[in-house]
Amino acid sequence: MSVVESLERLGGVATRGSLIAATDRLRVDRALAVGDIVVLARGRYALAQVDASRAAAHRLSGAVSWRSAAQHWGWELLRTPPQPEVTVPRNRKVAAERRAGVTVHVGNLHSSEIDEGVTTRARTLCDCLRGLPFDEAVAVADSALRHGFSRRYLLGLSISARGPGSTQMRRIARMATPEAANPFESGLRAVADDVPGLHVKPQVSVYDPLFLGRPDLVDERLGIILEADSFEWHGSRAALRRDSRRYDAFVVRGWLVLRFAWEDVMFDQAWVRQMLEAAVAERADRRCVSCRAA
Repeated sequence: MSVVESLERLGGVATRGSLIAATDRLRVDRALAVGDIVVLARGRYALAQVDASRAAAHRLSGAVSWRSAAQHWGWELLRTPPQPEVTVPRNRKVAAERRAGVTVHVGNLHSSEIDEGVTTRARTLCDCLRGLPFDEAVAVADSALRHGFSRRYLLGLSISARGPGSTQMRRIARMATPEAANPFESGLRAVADDVPGLHVKPQVSVYDPLFLGRPDLVDERLGIILEADSFEWHGSRAALRRDSRRYDAFVVRGWLVLRFAWEDVMFDQAWVRQMLEAAVAERADRRCVSCRAA
């Protein structure tokens, strides 16, 4: 897997350490040298598209916005945009040839919503939470909180939101959490949130009675654990042994552990949802049997 592909899976923004863990030091340095990736801040890298979005916004006299702005602010994404995203005023006509290679959004931006050619963090969140697919929007919100955006401020923005997308924005603001480890986990939690009877929380420490582990997502009431099996953490025999022991410890103590690959969460959410619904049904049926036996 190339450095660019690895960085895309990590959310388009990643620390040097995590990117090297997913690839290797030599390939990361080579990608930097040829301009495939860029330095976003010290020890933090991004796709080269972050720089390209500024050039596109300047060319269109617009502002870097939506997912491109999220990347600019250092927030990881579930899906990186295929091309720079730029917002231009509603009354401006942009010729087709000038739109080439750019996703153009139309909307009026107040000067207070632009920071050096990029939509502010607050405006970026509002745009993404209103307009992106639910799973992508959850990942953006989690990333923003993980990198210091105030949850209270986010809730305030959602309460005052009106118009298209405001309902989704309020739903996401309520469920967003900085505890989510990465966009992949956020995407899996977004799918789980649509499954009746399933209520998962991220990064819950499990004891029985001693510490067993801190799974990605846990429904303590049903005894269900969901793991977003990221490729970067299973690249060695030691990692495989560690995870196998952890999963075995959960299972023998009665937990139902479901492990989901990145490809399924990204491209086959209907199957993921089907598995989660079956897990809820199995656990509900088991509780009823226990009740009858008592």
